[in-house]
Amino acid sequence: MNSNNIVDMFLEIAAKIESEKEYVTELDSVLGDGDHWVNINKGYQKIVSMEDKLRTLALNELFRTVGMSLMSTVGGSSGVLYGDAFITASKTLVGVDDIDLPKGAEVLKAALDAMMKRGKAKPGDKTMIDPLYQVVTAYEEALEAGAPKEEVAKIISDTAKKGMNDTKDMVAQKGRATYRQDKGVGYIDAGAATMYYQLDIIGKHIAG
Repeated sequence: MNSNNIVDMFLEIAAKIESEKEYVTELDSVLGDGDHWVNINKGYQKIVSMEDKLRTLALNELFRTVGMSLMSTVGGSSGVLYGDAFITASKTLVGVDDIDLPKGAEVLKAALDAMMKRGKAKPGDKTMIDPLYQVVTAYEEALEAGAPKEEVAKIISDTAKKGMNDTKDMVAQKGRATYRQDKGVGYIDAGAATMYYQLDIIGKHIAG
């Protein structure tokens, strides 16, 4: 995937997130502040407004620019986490013109590590980390097994959905849900849902 492909992917993600306002807001109203959709949508709509500029940038600069934009545009902890993830991932793309399957895994791993470090979160904490961690693990295993890109794409999408759904039975370790008597058990985490939407589309584009 080159810069144009990545921008096309971002536009598709932005449209998907915008279309899921009611569901994501409903989830976050139960376990969070109810503003996750507003914040993440604002961030992606800003990316949409930067489309022409982003298409002219090298991949590393594209990711860095998106990261800086998300950090300044998205409110709450999500802005810092996503911003840092993109900025950290950009460092793996210096001198890279095309993101192939192995590089895609490296980019996602860098983003995951940045989010876990900045958010002091780990798999099983009932956060956006859960689907991303599961995807990175499954993605790396698929590469080691020599899976073709179409299979890798399906693995990414299926694993991301599983990672999101798995948060339903997890005990919250972060955020307002920790103050609930049920610790959020029985509800999907809103951040995990929007992470799933992104990873699902990433998987489809990797096979493109």
